Amino acid sequence: MDTITTWFMLGLLGELLGTAVLAYGYTLVPKSDRRRYLLLVAIPGIAVVAYALLFLGIGTVQSDGHTVYVVRYVDWLLTTPINVLYLGLLAHASRQDLAKLVALQALTIVFGFAGAVTSSPVSYGLFALGGLAFAGVVYLLYRDVAATATASLSDIEAGLYRTLRNFVVVLWLVYPVVWVLGQAGIALMDVETTALVITYLDVVTKVGFGLIALYGRTTLVSIAESEGAVAAGD
Repeated sequence: MDTITTWFMLGLLGELLGTAVLAYGYTLVPKSDRRRYLLLVAIPGIAVVAYALLFLGIGTVQSDGHTVYVVRYVDWLLTTPINVLYLGLLAHASRQDLAKLVALQALTIVFGFAGAVTSSPVSYGLFALGGLAFAGVVYLLYRDVAATATASLSDIEAGLYRTLRNFVVVLWLVYPVVWVLGQAGIALMDVETTALVITYLDVVTKVGFGLIALYGRTTLVSIAESEGAVAAGD
């Protein structure tokens, strides 16, 4: 087994384990939250399929002398809009803001993929467009949606929103750096190292995001039960 395939296998195992844990978490959250919670299970669940295909060597194309993992971009096109959709739903964002978040995040991935399969300097122009779309996502998450969260949620729930938002935005900022340093950019990072870093980021962002959200929801349930018990005792 070559090095890249090993990273893909580890990514597959990480996403599988994360999906299983989050699927179990479905039983721990209140019934009123379960429909939204399924989004968290879907994120690593989709990645399981993607990493299985990558492990099998399916879903790659050659472009300008380097390999582009198309399956990986399809994974991101499906999962990263779900991430921002979950954040928007958690914050009780308007339908208009939800639509903007999902559309801009999808455009981020589309332009990133387009940049990866084209040659320089067009590739950098498309990459920059993706960066602008992502800047729009960040703006909404830190301004409009954050204001809605502050106004509509309790302090603890608003804190959970901020934690999830900061977690995913900071980690997603690493992906463009890898894009530039990798084979689609200036090729300072070899294929094996790029695959290792991306696999690590994928597992941490997808599974970690879900686990933080699960922990936050179960903590809120515990607090509500404790307050209910105290009120009953009074």
